[in-house]
Amino acid sequence: MSRVKTVKQRTAIRHRRVRRKVNGTTERPRLAVFRSLNHIYAQVIDDRQKATLVHASTLDPEVRSEVAKLGKVNVSKLVGGLVAQRAKEKGIKAVVFDRGGNKFHGRVKALAEAAREGGLEF
Repeated sequence: MSRVKTVKQRTAIRHRRVRRKVNGTTERPRLAVFRSLNHIYAQVIDDRQKATLVHASTLDPEVRSEVAKLGKVNVSKLVGGLVAQRAKEKGIKAVVFDRGGNKFHGRVKALAEAAREGGLEF
């Protein structure tokens, strides 16, 4: 078996490793991030109830108009601020961060920092 792994395979391995350790509860739900080539999605999930409490992405109308004007990192900051705002409206103050197997760098890091600035505690 070849030891060389594709980027997708390495991301899947990291994701499985992170998900073994990170679980969202009612008191402290999980902020999950999914990053595709063009978009970024963030969800606040209660794993005990198996329910998504809050979500935001680059496809939301508030952010979609800005996608063409700003770069991917700046749009990720908008998504992070939007998910933090929606979570605070629902009374969520603290979350655990699930980077979805992606490295904590670039767009994922920008989203996390914007969510922190928006008032979420990791």
